[in-house]
Amino acid sequence: MKQYSAKNIMNIAIAGHSGSGKTSLAEAMIWLCGGSDRLGKVSDGNTICDFDPEEIKRKTSVQACIAPIEWKSKKINLIDAPGLFDFEGGLYEAARAADSVLITVSGKSGVAVGTEKAVKAANKRGLTKIFFVNGLCDESARFYRVFESLKSSFGPSVCPVVVPYIVDGQADCYVNLLEYKAYKYVDGKATVVPLPDMGDRLEGLRTAICEAVAETSDEMFEKYFSGEEFTPEEIIVGVSQGVKNGSISPVFCGDALLTYGVEQLLNGLSWLAPSAADKAGEVGADIDGEPVELSVNEDGAAAAVVFKTVADPFVGKLSYFKVISGKVGPDTALVNMRTGSAEKLSKVMFARGKKLEDAAYIGAGDIGCAAKLSSVNTGDTLCSPLRKITLEGVDYPQPSLSMAISPKTKGEEDKVAQGVQRLSEEDPTIKFESNVETHQMIISGLGEQHLDVVVSKLKSKYGVDVVLSKPKVAYRETIRKPVKVQGRYKKQTGGHGQFGDVWIEFSPCDSDSMVFEEQVVGGAVPKGFFPAVEKGLRESIAKGPLAGYPVVGLKAVLYDGSYHPVDSSEMSFKTAASLAYKDGMPKASPVLLEPVGTLKAVVPGDNMGDIMGEITKRRGRVMGMNQADDGMQEIEAEVPQAEMSDFSTFIRQCTQGRGYFTFKFERYEEAPAMIAQKVIADAAEN
Repeated sequence: MKQYSAKNIMNIAIAGHSGSGKTSLAEAMIWLCGGSDRLGKVSDGNTICDFDPEEIKRKTSVQACIAPIEWKSKKINLIDAPGLFDFEGGLYEAARAADSVLITVSGKSGVAVGTEKAVKAANKRGLTKIFFVNGLCDESARFYRVFESLKSSFGPSVCPVVVPYIVDGQADCYVNLLEYKAYKYVDGKATVVPLPDMGDRLEGLRTAICEAVAETSDEMFEKYFSGEEFTPEEIIVGVSQGVKNGSISPVFCGDALLTYGVEQLLNGLSWLAPSAADKAGEVGADIDGEPVELSVNEDGAAAAVVFKTVADPFVGKLSYFKVISGKVGPDTALVNMRTGSAEKLSKVMFARGKKLEDAAYIGAGDIGCAAKLSSVNTGDTLCSPLRKITLEGVDYPQPSLSMAISPKTKGEEDKVAQGVQRLSEEDPTIKFESNVETHQMIISGLGEQHLDVVVSKLKSKYGVDVVLSKPKVAYRETIRKPVKVQGRYKKQTGGHGQFGDVWIEFSPCDSDSMVFEEQVVGGAVPKGFFPAVEKGLRESIAKGPLAGYPVVGLKAVLYDGSYHPVDSSEMSFKTAASLAYKDGMPKASPVLLEPVGTLKAVVPGDNMGDIMGEITKRRGRVMGMNQADDGMQEIEAEVPQAEMSDFSTFIRQCTQGRGYFTFKFERYEEAPAMIAQKVIADAAEN
């Protein structure tokens, strides 16, 4: 692929609700542009964008994919983003690399949660929004109903550009309101036909465009309201200005599977969508944290942001980056601003799906990739050492579902850990940790399907079979009343024996562990044995008397005892202390403590009652409510960790995917009797 300047490059993410035809639209665009000799279909598993084995198997996108195309002297970098909420990280990667978001909307179901999420992601980064109503060849599709729902959902900026002429429930032709021409499709090819008689509807849509154009400048405003007609060129220029400044969100339509309307979409993008140069660069931070503005200039110092990583056990690590300023090539001196180390690129490439093509360089505004940058992660800034600057990374959603992960074959724990670590390099929404208390490996992700893909990839890529299970809860134990007990250890086996004798008072205190004190008088226990007594107790509190969980909030005071001048030793006093612990703890009213965390759930107002009811059902306490962004409400509550394992599934189902939450451990509280009894019984069985 030849090199293009920033003014002729467009970076467009394709986003929307799952099943709205994002990948099918990308494939139609690639095929019409001559980027493929066949029209790939998701159902056949032969698309350019869904090339990962998991995507082919599941017939859905699980990661963002880059596919550049060329159309009318323009290079359009398509970034196909997943629509399933479990793979929402791919949407944010696509948005980080894009200048515009092409949002597909089903002609049957219309605006859905995935539509809202795509719009929200675009708004968050100030990206241009363009809609494509898809699947209009289906008899149940209703374009005008969908169009009205777009306007009611996203406001008056939604502006029709291409609309269908409906005959007997199906689109007979597509009317381009910019050109004021109608196109009919026969065998996938468009031919111009006379404008159909659509009554007042066509004039009403045309008026909507003219009014939008009139708002783009004082000159256009005066011309329109003086009664003069806009020329087609003025309409295209006016709409383009509105699209680029965000005051207009154009709506196209068609059917990606049959390629109807896609050629008009490509023409519209080349006329309307902002180029990489139009976006006017970015603002980064220098080494002192001061803002620095970068222009999209190939002659400037190099600066690029890594927005996606692919870790393959055979090909190696592949880092995808967008160049903001300068050029990035094999001879470019670069520094990784996160690590401070120099990075050497052996070569740079353009990517179309899984196919890679060597390039002399990647210029400002363009997207490329490089292999085997082992220390480079998603979100890193690579820049010239002559102008060190840090760019904004990728703002990923936080994982909300955690499961214990273990190998089916014992002894492969390291293999699991290494495999998950590699997968988390390419998908930072995967988190992994080893819980030293429960002795479990814990993996966290965005949902059940997300973790299911991880399990499948561990087997196919790294050859390890794993099972997922509900994580154990790290309970604690403590006591509620003081006791005084003796621990006496005496053993005689010939020669020197073993003798240790201690009196210890155990009492509750405010501590995350154990507080040890000694109040021995008269040398009843020599000072040299105090550390042994403390060590014996600290080893003992690792297992409480109820269910074997660590003991906290315990004060132990050594206040008396006795010793033998010959038979006493550190080991004997350590053992005596442990005997005192075993005897005293059951007498001190031991109780089970459970971890409690702060839940912050952000949900639509209509779901507030259901969420608060569920929190109460899970033994939680609602602490307050706050107004959140986008008309959402935030509920703050305290909930036992044991009740949170499937909350992510509930909140997604209850809010249709609109809601999200965070959960942070706060403290331990005494568990209710029924809960404690069950935990103790389970511990006894295991």
